Amino acid sequence: MNRTILIRFAHRIDFVVLLSTLFLVVIGLLSIYSATHNAAVVIKYEKQLLWLLLGFLLLILVTLAPSRFYHYSAYLLYGISLITLVLVLFLGKTVGGNAGWFGVGSFGVQPSEFAKVGTTLALARFLSDSSTSLHSFRDISIAFGIVFVPWILVFLQPDFGTGLVYWAIFLPMVFWAGAEMVFLVTLLSPLIIAVLSIFNLWIFLLGSIAISLIFYTMKRDFSIALIFLALNLSVGFGVQYLYDHLPEYQRARVAVFLDPARAPQTSGYNVIQSKVAVGAGGLSGQGYLQGSQTQLRFVPEQWTDFIFCVPAEEFGFVGASLILLLFLILFLRGVRIARMLPFRFSSILVMGITFLFVVHVFVNIGMTLGLLPVVGIPLPFMSYGGSFFLTSMIAIGLLLHAYANKNRFES
Repeated sequence: MNRTILIRFAHRIDFVVLLSTLFLVVIGLLSIYSATHNAAVVIKYEKQLLWLLLGFLLLILVTLAPSRFYHYSAYLLYGISLITLVLVLFLGKTVGGNAGWFGVGSFGVQPSEFAKVGTTLALARFLSDSSTSLHSFRDISIAFGIVFVPWILVFLQPDFGTGLVYWAIFLPMVFWAGAEMVFLVTLLSPLIIAVLSIFNLWIFLLGSIAISLIFYTMKRDFSIALIFLALNLSVGFGVQYLYDHLPEYQRARVAVFLDPARAPQTSGYNVIQSKVAVGAGGLSGQGYLQGSQTQLRFVPEQWTDFIFCVPAEEFGFVGASLILLLFLILFLRGVRIARMLPFRFSSILVMGITFLFVVHVFVNIGMTLGLLPVVGIPLPFMSYGGSFFLTSMIAIGLLLHAYANKNRFES
């Protein structure tokens, strides 16, 4: 009898997700120790051990919750998230220029990290409602507003990097819920055009025409496509006009933001040193605790946003590839679980959680390698810090909860 219960329990656990997470947590813990062990910040490793224990406790509690608990409580948790984001603007403390922290003794708690999960839950609940129509402007506006409200509160802190994540999970969730591709193109095109307009006039013009052609193939209406092109051109020229009329020091900041090599001793220093550390790892690395760049502290605060350069230098291309493989397994498994779930709320929620991790990994490793601007986004399970680690473990708990209850839901 006991064996039968154990077998049934084992069938409810997604070991692919669980083991991938465990391996990444262990690699992250070893990397944090390597980055801090012979410095005055070794206390951060000890704090991370505490966050790790608390994180796994939360993972277990979230996974074992009643089957429909998160469906029923989604809006309540979202409301609590918004309250904390408002309170931190008035009662929070500033850390690194971001006034979005609550101080609890020697620990800091960042509500914007937990609000990512609250927002994902609320958006999944709204999009899965049988009365919601993604062909309705009203419902699309409500879905947009669910993300916009926490985003603007995070933006006021200010925290551009964290705010970016909210929109990065909005698009795949809306698409997974059934929105037409033309809707996604319409939402994304102004952002793409705005970025292209900063780089080069011809790239901006060609990009505007290409996106308008894509829009035309979807709508098959030449007049609407021309209006769409005109709007994109207006956005691009408007951004370029604003950029040209910025004060010189602000334009210099934007230039360094796009190209760290313009300021190798100041704002571009972290990225340059991180790239050197990754390159120094070679094929098999310099050995654990032996990385010259990381052990000599050439990369400032390498235990946080630039943690990836530590295992990349010490274990080389092989170690870095293993980390990427583990994340890829986690991503693909998340999509597979989302596809197999019969309950619409759970399916959309899992897709949102999956892309929550996707955007963090993509942006963090991209900025570590100098491929993307530095926006202060941590690497899941590996970067030092309690708030995001706990958020990540809660998110994994939600994913495991959805899988464990896949046969208990009705579509």
